[in-house]
Amino acid sequence: EMDKQLLKIVKIGGNVINDEIALSSFLKGFAAIGGPKILVHGGGKKATEVSSAVGLQPQMINGRRVTDAATVEVVTMVYAGLLNKKIVAQLQKNNCNAMGLSGADANCILAHKRIVKDIDYGFAGDVDAINDTIIDVLLQNGVTPVFCAITHDKNGQLLNTNADTIASEIAVGMSKLFKTELNFV
Repeated sequence: EMDKQLLKIVKIGGNVINDEIALSSFLKGFAAIGGPKILVHGGGKKATEVSSAVGLQPQMINGRRVTDAATVEVVTMVYAGLLNKKIVAQLQKNNCNAMGLSGADANCILAHKRIVKDIDYGFAGDVDAINDTIIDVLLQNGVTPVFCAITHDKNGQLLNTNADTIASEIAVGMSKLFKTELNFV
């Protein structure tokens, strides 16, 4: 137990992502962190902008996004595509060998569609398991995983998943192999 390496997991939210100067400064600092590390990001505001641009009316219940079939496509494009790759490219610029991932990639994060109790949040995912083996392979090879807030159900369905939850689940799931430290920025 004592000789486990420290793994830092950092989650960034919209306030950082939506501000190019703040994001650039944060990523420079994150890249400079020594040792194994993982970045987790959301991106709700950008998803809302893009949804509106393509004529989708974002639905919120109690501050949580309801993800219908069209919305899951937009959030996947924005989170797993645009934002994830912008972050990865900036980390590469700062000599951090980042790899952008969704939960579906290499089956890194398994989830299921949230069970409907009172409210149906649509294609919202709840995390079942983290694939610590594959994430460890990346870390051992000097790769910094950058996870967006998209998971999958192993049945071909992508799921919009809370980024704070993903960060927490990764911290817990990787604690078998590392001492984990979780930071919310």
